[in-house]
Amino acid sequence: MQQIAGWHVEIEFAEDETHTRAAGLLRLRDGTELRGRGQATRDPRDPDERRIGEELAGGRALLDIGQQLLAKAGAEVQHL
Repeated sequence: MQQIAGWHVEIEFAEDETHTRAAGLLRLRDGTELRGRGQATRDPRDPDERRIGEELAGGRALLDIGQQLLAKAGAEVQHL
């Protein structure tokens, strides 16, 4: 029988004229919360397109969380 599971992910952004910062949170089924951070800096010569900064900063926050998740899973496999 197939079992369906899910994770909850939240990402919040803080932005100014040239910087976008992202804070990510992943909640796992075992109650673990992994937090990641990412940022992006816009060159003043580039157009003011906040969506791109959010995508870059958010992607970097998710990469941070992904690295933590891989480390967690690797440590759990070691203890089996």
